[in-house]
Amino acid sequence: MSEHTGEQRPTLLPYGDPAFLADPFPLYRQLREDGPVRRVVAAGGLEAWLVTRYEDGLAALSDSRLSSDVRDASDGRLLAQLPDTESDSMLSNMLRSDPPDHTRLRRLVSKAFTARRVAQMRPRIQAVADDLLDAVVPAGRADLVADFALPLPVTVIGELLGVPADQRHDFQGWTDRMLRRGTEPPDPAVVNEAWQHMRAYLTGLVHAKRAHPGDDLLSDLVAARDAEQRLSEDELIAMVFLLLVAGYITTVNLIGTGIATLLAHPDQFELLRCDPGLLPGAIEEFLRYDGPVSPGIARFAREDVEIAGVAVPRGATVLIGSAVADRDPKRFSDPDRLDITRQDNAHLAFGHGIHYCLGAPLARLEGQIAIGTVLRRLPGLALDTGADGIRRRPGGLRGPECLPVTFAPGG
Repeated sequence: MSEHTGEQRPTLLPYGDPAFLADPFPLYRQLREDGPVRRVVAAGGLEAWLVTRYEDGLAALSDSRLSSDVRDASDGRLLAQLPDTESDSMLSNMLRSDPPDHTRLRRLVSKAFTARRVAQMRPRIQAVADDLLDAVVPAGRADLVADFALPLPVTVIGELLGVPADQRHDFQGWTDRMLRRGTEPPDPAVVNEAWQHMRAYLTGLVHAKRAHPGDDLLSDLVAARDAEQRLSEDELIAMVFLLLVAGYITTVNLIGTGIATLLAHPDQFELLRCDPGLLPGAIEEFLRYDGPVSPGIARFAREDVEIAGVAVPRGATVLIGSAVADRDPKRFSDPDRLDITRQDNAHLAFGHGIHYCLGAPLARLEGQIAIGTVLRRLPGLALDTGADGIRRRPGGLRGPECLPVTFAPGG
């Protein structure tokens, strides 16, 4: 028998409250205890049905009745928040498509992100991490987001795609303006302007690779587009946009949150410092304990559906609450405790099913190298008490915007 949610009063996720941004998990715990699916008002004022428990979230991520295409949403504000373009280029990407288009698009880039190919990138990622720390160690203080956690994955994905180094700062700024969400919906004029700059830049980059192909992923995608017509021009632009943005933005949060979490848990910090072999498991625990997306992953009901006995109407936005479900006590023992030695750690931070994060192997490797290098090269690492503290990102992308620290100089 279905539990109807029409009379359920939505719970506001208070993204304007610094206390909530610092620690949303007490509210998430209450929502999970209240029921398996709860109505919430999320970032930008969006009303959604939040799936709060692990097993239900796992099932929902593989449910074909829940679409990734925002055009299946009944809330017109979602489409209204996207840039006004004469095409569907903002929607023609893997993240926002369903089979068969999703299958075709993902196949084109999947070989670039296999565990074997990613492992070959280890020496270059390590060199980037060391170069970035070389620039800050003499000072004995740094913002480990701006000085390290951000430029590392930006450099890596930029090199993988073949984006010139002197052009990477521009797309970071446009991405920030397009994706930044707080308590209010993003300003459509700001989003449009940023997208127009981004699209013009990406179009020019594609033309440059077409004229002078290189040994990079973007050149391969251009060749696939031109030789076999496996990509439309819109799909090509959308693919490059997605790879650039997804290739760094959640990894920044993983690295920043991982370091901040260790600083807040001195016992785990010391355990990891003394035994770097625990790093792979520690990364999984950071992803479970405080993942880079909060509260979760958006889907849209193609039809009236029932999730965990709750009736969800066609067109509803469904948030599959990975951040909520990854602390479900029915799945994880003592879930509110950070334990970098945790063994059974099949979290949902990277999703599940056909949309499982393509870049997960790269994000894991970057996280291991980044955090391991910080622990090795910055002795005496601590939060900078003379600064304003950790500033958290607003909205659904969770992580520190700044992470001021001190350490013994010359490490």
